[in-house]
Amino acid sequence: MDIIIKQVVMLFTTCFLFFYAENHKDKDTYNYNLNVTVENLRNSKGLVLFAIYNKDGSIPDENFEKYYKIQKEKIIDNRAETNFKDLPEGTYAVSILHDENENSKIDKGFLLPKEGIGFSNITKIGITNKPNFQKASFELKKDSKITIKIIYM
Repeated sequence: MDIIIKQVVMLFTTCFLFFYAENHKDKDTYNYNLNVTVENLRNSKGLVLFAIYNKDGSIPDENFEKYYKIQKEKIIDNRAETNFKDLPEGTYAVSILHDENENSKIDKGFLLPKEGIGFSNITKIGITNKPNFQKASFELKKDSKITIKIIYM
């Protein structure tokens, strides 16, 4: 009988420790919200794709394949906004596309985008200023808001 009681106590203790550990893990890891706004769009046609990245080498991402999270938002009065929720503390970069024809890709003319694009921390794009993760990245350590400048070529 003592063996059965010991086994029950051991099972109870093991279950308690497991559930306690599961419910208290990562309490030191905080998740944050990032609000991203783009203004001065040339019109209110289509949608804005907001893509957030968390790895070096992920930008440029012309086919939107390397993102951490992506969200599409409606345009109201030449402006769009999104909120990325529950992001762990870390280094991020954001890219946007004014997807006027809603085909979820960057339409190009002769090498250059026909639709507006933008990146966090980048206000001009050119031969000597190509976007990449390092240039566009920022540290997220609290709930934050950023505004991205739209660039039309």
